[in-house]
Amino acid sequence: MPEGHTLHRLARLHQRRFGRAPVLVSSPQERFAEGAAAVNGRILKKADAWGKHLFHHYEGGRVVHVHLGLYGTFTEFHLPPPLPVGQVRMRMIGAEYGTDLRGPTVCEVITEPEIGDIVARLGPDPLRRDADGSLAWERIRKSRRAIGALLMDQTVIAGVGNVYRNELLFRHGIDPYRPGTSIDEDEFKAMWTDLVELMKVGLRRGKIIVVRPEDDHGPPSYAPGRPRTYVYRRAGEPCRVCGTEIRTAVLEGRNLFWCPTCQK
Repeated sequence: MPEGHTLHRLARLHQRRFGRAPVLVSSPQERFAEGAAAVNGRILKKADAWGKHLFHHYEGGRVVHVHLGLYGTFTEFHLPPPLPVGQVRMRMIGAEYGTDLRGPTVCEVITEPEIGDIVARLGPDPLRRDADGSLAWERIRKSRRAIGALLMDQTVIAGVGNVYRNELLFRHGIDPYRPGTSIDEDEFKAMWTDLVELMKVGLRRGKIIVVRPEDDHGPPSYAPGRPRTYVYRRAGEPCRVCGTEIRTAVLEGRNLFWCPTCQK
């Protein structure tokens, strides 16, 4: 599932490609036909994101709300547009570029006031200028759930996915099974500050870069073209810092990775 920086990058890209001009919107798959018709030919005023939610704001107060989920992707193309391939939920065509959306969990038209209802269910987004980390801290310090689960809870912090969750806990030497009530305020503030900076790097570079330069050596990344990680998808491999075997387990339905020596 794409993490929050990916949605913010998409919002910036769509703003550059389609913003402040009329956009042709269609649904070759026809599952979004009514919604596409509601915004087709209207001016895209703004594209922005909150956590893993993308919003296209069109003139007239209508908003296309997209949540990519596990399988959703946007594919960009130059004009003239090619024939749609596969199940294209939404196609956008501007002056020079177009993009196809496939496989999202959510693709719907809502009104501007309804955005508030969605955001109200989310925690602060580290990539937004108005993000207030203290709201996340208030939820964490009162919960006995494992911190490894709390960081993935979008009502606590919006935009954190499995990579940032695992890597952040390693960088701060925190056992992922510690309950939220055991995390002190200084620990949280350090994690929040680090998370903001890491996600800004991800937004700027389009890659999740978490390994410090002095540790960026040894076994390659878990996949070609991906930067190295400390623990994510490295189960059974030696820790880049201490050499201990990285462990894995399932926590609330998602794979967890940690070093039992560095994260006591």
